[in-house]
Amino acid sequence: MRAVVVGASGGIGGALVEALALRGEVTGLTRADLDLTDPASITSAAARIDRPLDLVIVATGSLGAPEKALRDLDATRLADQFAVNAIGPALVAQAFLPKLRTDRRTGFAVLSARVGSIADNRLGGWHAYRASKAALNQLVRTMAIEHARRCPLGVCVALHPGTVDTGLSAPFQRGVRELFTPAVAAGHLLTVLDGLQPADTGGFFAWDGSAIAF
Repeated sequence: MRAVVVGASGGIGGALVEALALRGEVTGLTRADLDLTDPASITSAAARIDRPLDLVIVATGSLGAPEKALRDLDATRLADQFAVNAIGPALVAQAFLPKLRTDRRTGFAVLSARVGSIADNRLGGWHAYRASKAALNQLVRTMAIEHARRCPLGVCVALHPGTVDTGLSAPFQRGVRELFTPAVAAGHLLTVLDGLQPADTGGFFAWDGSAIAF
């Protein structure tokens, strides 16, 4: 098995690299290798992969200080969230999906978030993060349809890892019922991916394998 993890310097990304190394060959890409806001660096990183892949996981994301109300919305922050959470992963897909094998089941997954679900939004707030993750989910859905024409056995999905004990979630862990270590979260995600079939492509799934409404 050959895999690539984008965001290998993060908590979940690093744990995914360690877990996948037990299954075969894994390449972990960090900010030094690939800048999500620099299309040329994404293209360059993909060009260095010279053998077909079985799995690509984009384990990146940005949250910062989420807005509590519409009055807190800032154009620059909104653009930054879309650049990292939606546009960057979409460009990774553009560069790396063609690297996946076509002769057997393969996977492409991005880390999304339940708060990106429009159907599940009952509290409001967090405008930029919610919107950027909702955009990411739509991009995954759209690219999955196209990818299936080239790779009928491929699975292209968005995954919600739950709340994981990393720097991104640190300010928001109070009151969380289930807080996972990165290693546990990585195990959950790989178990979900192992169980998905081509018919599931384009879907949005939680860490326990349950489908999340867009």
